[in-house]
Amino acid sequence: MYRCHHCKKEVEAERKVARTELCPNCSSDLRCCLNCKFYDAVVYNACRESQAERCIEKDKANFCIYFNFIDSDFAVSFKAVPDNKRENPLDALFKKK
Repeated sequence: MYRCHHCKKEVEAERKVARTELCPNCSSDLRCCLNCKFYDAVVYNACRESQAERCIEKDKANFCIYFNFIDSDFAVSFKAVPDNKRENPLDALFKKK
């Protein structure tokens, strides 16, 4: 099972996702950077795949050959803690007294 980046609802797909496929719940593109396991907003071009071509619109369908739909369990656990609530080890070191 996969999860749509836009509506966060599970999407059933037993095969590779085609470029033109839309989410049955919210009609957003499924084959886009935001649904890819290589998407990471903090790295260069927001993609951990170093050979992938740059995609400007991360929420739109693209032709990336490295697209691999992120597993819904990983997506939920990775995004469960908001960015501002994650602990930074340097905070304890440089904490004001």
